[in-house]
Amino acid sequence: MKTFLVAVLVCCAVNAHAQTLKIYNWAGYIDPAVVEGFQRETGVTVDYQTYTLAQDLSAALDAGADFDLVVPSHFQLQRLIEQNQLQALEPSKLSRYGNLDPKLMASLAGLSGAGRYVVPYQWSTVGLVIDAARVEQQLGKPAPASWQLLFDGQYVAQLKGCGIGWVDAPQEMFSLWMNFQGKRLLDASPRRLAEVGAQMLQQSAAAGTLDNNTYIEQLAAGQLCVSVAWSGHALQAAARRSTLKFLVPQEGGLLTVDSWAIPKSAKQPELAYRFIDYMLDARNAHLNSEATHFYAPLRSDLPEMAELAKQSAELVPPPGERRRLYFLEPLSAQQTQVINQQWQAIRQQYQQQQRP
Repeated sequence: MKTFLVAVLVCCAVNAHAQTLKIYNWAGYIDPAVVEGFQRETGVTVDYQTYTLAQDLSAALDAGADFDLVVPSHFQLQRLIEQNQLQALEPSKLSRYGNLDPKLMASLAGLSGAGRYVVPYQWSTVGLVIDAARVEQQLGKPAPASWQLLFDGQYVAQLKGCGIGWVDAPQEMFSLWMNFQGKRLLDASPRRLAEVGAQMLQQSAAAGTLDNNTYIEQLAAGQLCVSVAWSGHALQAAARRSTLKFLVPQEGGLLTVDSWAIPKSAKQPELAYRFIDYMLDARNAHLNSEATHFYAPLRSDLPEMAELAKQSAELVPPPGERRRLYFLEPLSAQQTQVINQQWQAIRQQYQQQQRP
């Protein structure tokens, strides 16, 4: 676990214990300047810790970690709610609750009633990032806007030499693979998942990286020519390497929503509400989206969001791509167990390949 204080302690004549907020969030997923602004404005010290795998958050909450604010992905919410690990939300404590996009809130409400427990933080898509010129050179033709580039053996053999990237996200990768085959992950039996895992193990041998964070730097440095990517990560890399292009393949891609949630074990829930409300300020959301390249969950008619849409149109998928997006649905415990077992074999294979 990576741990750090986001900024220096603010000098205030207050009880230090009562004024410390513990946050657990994805690595590289917030603008430090925004957190520092919260500290200056409130006098609260933020103890900010990060993770890179979804199961890291699950493990921390299962162990009773005393975080005041966490950021689960939407597909984790059903389990967290069923296991009574989250506090029910009190919207009356959020003065800016009305800034939230009602369509996004409706989508969350359809996911195990998650709207009663979380406040959306940022949303993005999962698709392909391509270094177009290099891929075309390797293939001898323009690259198709298709998952074939990563999941079809013939394309993989041609592109292995210029760098292929997978993300270390078992459920997302299984879902994308099965969607490419015209199937739904939610409908897969344990036996079918084991078969899919064997197929993925074979293809993943060509991956030059299996990572959720450092692959951004590898893309920017030209070490990868094609990779699975969250849109925000792809745009971060593209800001440094202009030949990179992010797209939602013709077979479809994932829509992801990460949300603020207050664990049952939180010691400072009132400070958590203050931070959430601070992030619902459209000015802060605008600054954060500019820095992270992920999109805020606020209403598009807010002046700051309208300005962001003009300045950074690439953050929002065009209508044609939106029609190809789908939510990763919550899976059964048995499905999750089989996927994790199969994915562990993929991780082990990758680690063995990295050894000198």
